[in-house]
Amino acid sequence: MSQILTCLSIALVGGLLMSRPAKKLGLPAVTAYLITGLLLGPFCLGTLGVSGLGFVNPEQVAQFNIISQVALGFIAFAIGDEFRLEQLRSMGSRVIVVGIAQAVTTTVIVDLALIGLHFLNPTLISLPSAITLGAIAAATAPAATLMVVRQYKADGPLTHLLLMVVAIDDAVGLVLFSASFGVATAMESGAISVISVLVEPVIEILLSLLLGGLAGYLLHCMEQFFHSRSKRRSLSIGFVLLTVGLSMMEFEVGGVHIGFSLLLTCMMAGTVFCNICHTSQEIMERIDHWTAPLSILFFVLSGAELDLGVLSQPLVLLVGVVYILFRSLGKFTGSYLSCAATGCDAKIKRHLGITLLPQAGVALGMALTAQDLADGAMVRNVVLFSVLVYELVGPTLTKRSLMAAGEIKPEGKTSARTVNTPKKPVELGKS
Repeated sequence: MSQILTCLSIALVGGLLMSRPAKKLGLPAVTAYLITGLLLGPFCLGTLGVSGLGFVNPEQVAQFNIISQVALGFIAFAIGDEFRLEQLRSMGSRVIVVGIAQAVTTTVIVDLALIGLHFLNPTLISLPSAITLGAIAAATAPAATLMVVRQYKADGPLTHLLLMVVAIDDAVGLVLFSASFGVATAMESGAISVISVLVEPVIEILLSLLLGGLAGYLLHCMEQFFHSRSKRRSLSIGFVLLTVGLSMMEFEVGGVHIGFSLLLTCMMAGTVFCNICHTSQEIMERIDHWTAPLSILFFVLSGAELDLGVLSQPLVLLVGVVYILFRSLGKFTGSYLSCAATGCDAKIKRHLGITLLPQAGVALGMALTAQDLADGAMVRNVVLFSVLVYELVGPTLTKRSLMAAGEIKPEGKTSARTVNTPKKPVELGKS
């Protein structure tokens, strides 16, 4: 227990300290947290083997997985706040069209590139792995995007569309991956399962939305019993924790695997709650303040999970570079064309694709499933390499795109320490 608390405290304090030089360099705080995780991880300070100073091995990092899951739950719950009815009315069907189109376009472009690489040199990557990687490419990480938006208080049409598209991306990516992985498995085994390709992903999405909607409604009903701000905040936190726990359940019914998407479930809970509770705005702000340290730990742990060992594998680097280049092309092309087709502003067309580049947890989860393929190790290592690049570069690119679109104001010099310093009382009789 002492070692666990020491590791967490060093991770939290180290991330905060690293954010100071990052700010001087104009880098988002999330990048500083990720770099802190790399330094504390098994490939840097962890190699010293000093108990409590860094993470000695990947297994030790995995022990803190519950913190990452809880943090993702709160992140998804906060993104649900973007789906307020007034915003959906203003966006119309644009969000759905852009969300689906950019994901499908990315998958097609990466598929074509990696399949072409397979035919040029079959020893580099197998056809099933190429198809699977194409589907994984559609996934976008919501955590880094939301952190950048919060840190710089970004606001505007691009920011609202971005957060909605990132949320939809999870559902679209799940369907694309299930279908592609089913096809890849069929190519290796010679038999295709309709249940795993079509039935299970649809059931997972529907059940996730149902569970999340029920959680959001029950939270609203119970919130009315309390009038204290602190009690309503505590109740909301408890419900998010409950939703995260329920979304992690898995079981089988009649040979069909039943599971939930943590991101979709918590996002739906936040969406329902924010649309039916008239005090939701205040509660969401108070939850954000409470979860700030949790978010820092999430990114430091994410940095510690990044595997630098993949940098020593030339074949992985080659396939990884192709994957990164064509995934970036797919995100930009898909976003630009779908935004143009739906009549989005020129700034949104130019910058949305770049803000969708970050990739992390969802993609890693898909890569873990893909390890069952004969060439599954290649898929996992390529995704690890891409996550390493995207997580370190993506937040900065997101910041620059939002600034170029005019939705991030230049950072001021305001200090909470200065603002909260009591003013000297004015003596009576003096002007």
